[in-house]
Amino acid sequence: MKLSIERAALLRSLGHVQSVVERRNTIPILSNVLMKAENGTLSLTATDMDLEITEAVAGQVIQPGVTTAPAHTFHDIIRKLPDGSNVEIEVDPSGNQMEVRSGRSRFKLSCLPVADFPDISGGDLPTGFAIRADELRSLVDRTKFAMSTEETRYYLNGIYLHAAENEGLSVLRAVATDGHRLARFEMPLPEGASDMPGIIVPRKAVGELRKLVEDAADMIRISLSQNKIRFEFDQIVLTSKLIDGTFPDYARVIPAGNDKVVEIDPKVFTNAVDRVSTISDGKSRAVKIAIHGKTMVLSASSPEAGSATEEVEVSSDAEMEIGFNARYLLDITGQIEGEGCRLTLADSASPTIIQDTADSAALYVLMPLRV
Repeated sequence: MKLSIERAALLRSLGHVQSVVERRNTIPILSNVLMKAENGTLSLTATDMDLEITEAVAGQVIQPGVTTAPAHTFHDIIRKLPDGSNVEIEVDPSGNQMEVRSGRSRFKLSCLPVADFPDISGGDLPTGFAIRADELRSLVDRTKFAMSTEETRYYLNGIYLHAAENEGLSVLRAVATDGHRLARFEMPLPEGASDMPGIIVPRKAVGELRKLVEDAADMIRISLSQNKIRFEFDQIVLTSKLIDGTFPDYARVIPAGNDKVVEIDPKVFTNAVDRVSTISDGKSRAVKIAIHGKTMVLSASSPEAGSATEEVEVSSDAEMEIGFNARYLLDITGQIEGEGCRLTLADSASPTIIQDTADSAALYVLMPLRV
């Protein structure tokens, strides 16, 4: 294998794929990136056995071939080369060593056998549909913060994606919850998605996908089965195993009888919660909210730090007090982009619904704290 490639293009693609590779691996081949050069492109693949990213980058292929190289070391080498430089890559006839040349720099890296590199991308993915890149970014951003990190409840460690109905309309719905808060986002059901199974996309796959689609401008092709999902766009293919578990009946968590409505400017609300929570106890991050008609008083106290209160104007006729974890509340209000935030409450012990008054696509549920 022998090729010449631009440093900037190679660095960008290497940066995408090597982030999947764990720093410590008990299986040596999983520390390597698979490199395949043919027909004017270099294809780079990395995997951790649960997630696989492949990206193709244009290059001048002098001699086609395939090899594997240490992913993080290779990435660090390319990252430290000067801007605008060209990189020459050549694998010796034995296949055991790869030489990387750029200007006066020379590096020799050990290669592991290509036959040892695992392939998790195979298998039939019967359901397929396409959604716009900006829709996928919204779907991930509006829900990912509510994913759980508890290993014991592994089935909550991802985003639940399924076809559903809302007021007679077919929707693609994403849900995430950690037991303290719940985020639900929906969009019109894409063509071809009506027969999709309910799936749980793992947290790591969600994180890698969001980084990769940051600059994607066009459509994202999604293919899936009961145990695997694939995203294809630009020159990138991301394949992930799905969480093998049953997502809880989240509809039961969304209260239907909340009758107290409070509307407030989300930026004013967010800033007030942020300021008051500076004093809150470090463990619970509790902020108390007292609603008296058109006035909301936010307060927090801590034995060590003291106390804080702030008063803000709201649109409401409710009279009640409730407490929330400030960080959870800020995670939700940070998602509200419109001019109005609506809180629908029942009492101090019941979950609260939070929504953007101008956007019905997203719905958030937050459990209260005793304060």
